[in-house]
Amino acid sequence: MRVAAFLSLIALLAACGAESGLPPLPTDQVSARFPPGGVVNVIEVDAVDRLPLRTVELVAPDGQATPASYLHVNPSPSVSFYQRFPDSPYGGGTFGIGSLAAGVPFPADLGGAPQGQEKLLAMVSTASILLPDEVEYRRDWRSYRIFLSFGDQPGEIVRRVIPAPEPPSQPASPTTPTPPPQPPPAPLTVAPPAPVPPSAP
Repeated sequence: MRVAAFLSLIALLAACGAESGLPPLPTDQVSARFPPGGVVNVIEVDAVDRLPLRTVELVAPDGQATPASYLHVNPSPSVSFYQRFPDSPYGGGTFGIGSLAAGVPFPADLGGAPQGQEKLLAMVSTASILLPDEVEYRRDWRSYRIFLSFGDQPGEIVRRVIPAPEPPSQPASPTTPTPPPQPPPAPLTVAPPAPVPPSAP
């Protein structure tokens, strides 16, 4: 899931919010990674912040900037709570993030919290960046940076810089089977010349 890295954090804070009766206020979080499944040409960026994510750029060591090809902001994510299931394989309650990843169970001890829903006082943003040069990025990925800008009003804009993620390992190239050794060629045998019969007198 695009926001799987943040679901545990959001749900834990949401559980605290349910006990206090106040909507949870998650800590701002940003992460960048390559999606699962061996995708090597796209970087995914997930952000939980009080401000909307507006720009995302991958900056190469030479200063070349590649903007995100996709950017989406969910301004009002919600958390849905469900009562404890005695027969649950997790041995506790479960919850789902309605606007983020509906139907994804996570183990959580909510203290028998009744079914309900809470709005999060944060925005969940996702972005995708297409690598301009996969080979060059793999060679020098530690020198790349991701620049992010949050907010709309001049007085509230927040800029952040995070390291670029490590590219996934390349699958091993198939090896060509080595043919069995061939026996050495047989030595050439040269027949002796035939005797010349004596000439008649």
